[in-house]
Amino acid sequence: MRRALLLCAVAALVAPTAALGHVILESSQPVTQSRLEAPPNEIRLRFNQAVTVSPGAIQVLAPDGTLLSGTATTSEEGRVVTAPVSRVVRGAGYTVRWRVIGGDGHAPAGVFTFGVGVPAPPPTEAVGAVAATWRDDVTRWALFVALALLIGPLVVRLVVVRGPVPARVERGFHLLGVVSAFLVIDVGIVAFVVRASNALQLPLGDLLYGDLQPFAEKTRFGIAFLAMTLGFGIVAAVLLLAWILERPELRWPALVLSLALASGLSLSGHQATEDNAGWLSQAADWLHLVAASVWAGGLVALAFLVWPLAPSLRRNAFLGFARLAVLLVGAMVLAGSYLALTRLPEASDLWQTQYGRLLLLKLGIVALALTWGAAHHFVVRPRFEAGGEPDVRHSLAGEAAVALTVLLAAAILTNAAPPPVEPPAANAGSAR
Repeated sequence: MRRALLLCAVAALVAPTAALGHVILESSQPVTQSRLEAPPNEIRLRFNQAVTVSPGAIQVLAPDGTLLSGTATTSEEGRVVTAPVSRVVRGAGYTVRWRVIGGDGHAPAGVFTFGVGVPAPPPTEAVGAVAATWRDDVTRWALFVALALLIGPLVVRLVVVRGPVPARVERGFHLLGVVSAFLVIDVGIVAFVVRASNALQLPLGDLLYGDLQPFAEKTRFGIAFLAMTLGFGIVAAVLLLAWILERPELRWPALVLSLALASGLSLSGHQATEDNAGWLSQAADWLHLVAASVWAGGLVALAFLVWPLAPSLRRNAFLGFARLAVLLVGAMVLAGSYLALTRLPEASDLWQTQYGRLLLLKLGIVALALTWGAAHHFVVRPRFEAGGEPDVRHSLAGEAAVALTVLLAAAILTNAAPPPVEPPAANAGSAR
């Protein structure tokens, strides 16, 4: 059975996708996300096959939404679509939205930007794009949960529950790790598509044929998506090998790689793009996410793997995780406090801005989780140390549920833009 699982998984990872003959944008003039020094006279799109167009197949939009393009026409046997453009001036970024009809009846569409004398705005800020929606919040939360279910149990097995364990417990850790790695990949794909759809503004049926290349290759979140998809594919393969070959030591490189890949979420969010962002804020965000993920995922492993399947391991597992939890909570509090001070420079921002109010909500949930954990640490832990065996499975499951809710609040907060920070005034004395 394990060999069959390995073969199926490897085939899914390496098998090439068959070409379906859909319309593909091969090139554009101006080039996607390019900076021009002179205003263009036309927009030119080249496709891999003949397409049918309407007069408004290409729309060039000024920053205020004004339409600057004329009627689109085709040439070179329908493979090239052009549209004249006027009133483009230096010093601004422009949006190009296009939509054509292929020979198979599908209507692929896309959006990209270019700048004249200035850098092109990212496609996520194209004219007509919308900010993050509840769908982004849900997919980001699902990604956080999948990451927690991957790295949390790995840390528990490698650091807390070391040495030989019953076969069914080992099998449970293997299965949870492999499934969670593939879940990270799948949820990441959904999150990327949802994020791109905010800019493309297409219904789901048409989104399947949308041109996502500008988002995958020209944005921070797209580059992070590509790296994380490839990286977690390697993690899944390594965990499968650890299971099939019965080489548990392979979990270590899978854990290290997973922790490194988690930085992609910090390098592509607000903490990396705001005016006051820097390497320290990105590192703090990564530490905050990793600590919360290990905490939440570790609680899940204790409540649903160790407790029901290995009664003999309960005491050592609980005491070991209790010691680790102190470090995790400390890291979360320190990193979270630094990020809050960085993103909310004024105390009044806590109740006067949407970001601040969301942060207060998250802090309330965190306080509940920490109170729950404190009860385990100061009430249950002494009973285990005294030789007792209290049954706290349901309590651990409850704390895990609250911890996963903390990840939901973190996902919503991650997608929300913090209040702008005024750049520091120039030092008058330095100009003298």
